Amino acid sequence: MLRRIPQLLIGLVLYGIADAMMIRAALGVDPWTVFAQGLSHLTGIGIGWLTNIVGLLVLLLWIPLRQRPGIGTVLNILLIGPSIELGLWLIQTPPELWQRILLFTGGLLLLAVASGLYIGSRFGPGPRDGLMTGIHARTGWPIWVGRTIVEVTVLGIGWLLGGDVGFGTVAFAILIGPLCGVTLPLLAVPERRPAGASPTAAPPTDASPEDASLQAAAPTHPTAAAPH
Repeated sequence: MLRRIPQLLIGLVLYGIADAMMIRAALGVDPWTVFAQGLSHLTGIGIGWLTNIVGLLVLLLWIPLRQRPGIGTVLNILLIGPSIELGLWLIQTPPELWQRILLFTGGLLLLAVASGLYIGSRFGPGPRDGLMTGIHARTGWPIWVGRTIVEVTVLGIGWLLGGDVGFGTVAFAILIGPLCGVTLPLLAVPERRPAGASPTAAPPTDASPEDASLQAAAPTHPTAAAPH
């Protein structure tokens, strides 16, 4: 617990900063951020605050899917949005293309590390990841199928509203899964086994929400995005 709580908090704050870096790079962002950008153009509300609002609305969709939020779910909604706003206040868009590429690359790498920290703390999935695992549990569809349907939808709506779709959007979709596939095993807190359980025993057939979020965060399908 002494490791898990700081790891969760640090991961969520770094996630918001990483998101801000990619936004300021102005090369295109992930589907949910495109959606938030589009809503920001429509409403005039900051992207970070809209990230909070969208996260809360997505959490309401957990009710019919019978998903249970964890501490990490609630803190995800509360911390990532303000961290994005802080990052946007600290970071400006560089004038040169090569500088923007470096900024985007740094943001993508930092986001993979942040995902490994916060998901690996095992305090429950973020609201969007819980939506994916809930769809999987209720329909039996592979997680990547539900994620693809949802994220293509929000990407299309965000783009129509003026969100930033570009090279970075494609790079994010292709690279974030493999990157999180590296950081999650390195940073995940080891799962506690019941007393007397054999270390070689087969895992339970019903995955916990934390294990499901690990699966949702780093799927093999190229259109997968990191937890948000």
